[in-house]
Amino acid sequence: MALQRLKEAAEKAKIELSSSAQTEINLPYVTATSSGPKTLVTTLTRAKFENFQMILLRDQWSQLRKALKDAGLTKKDIDEVILVGGSTRIPIIQKEVEALFGKNHLKE
Repeated sequence: MALQRLKEAAEKAKIELSSSAQTEINLPYVTATSSGPKTLVTTLTRAKFENFQMILLRDQWSQLRKALKDAGLTKKDIDEVILVGGSTRIPIIQKEVEALFGKNHLKE
């Protein structure tokens, strides 16, 4: 139950940080210890969230470059990049895709 609540809070924070500079995560009674129930209250900034994202993106960009190479393609062979899914609304992901392929190639 606590894990599901953490996942839901993470998803909500991700969505909020796509349009806000920071968000508050507040999970009352997320766990309990011998001293009683514990509540998680923290603020997550977009900068910190983007730092987490960059760790994941580095590996994904590496895999993308390998896939292009294995297919005998370069970035210049790509006419457009179509972003699908909620995570593509995260500003750092859009910025990184633009940096990799160019803004004119980005489609939503």
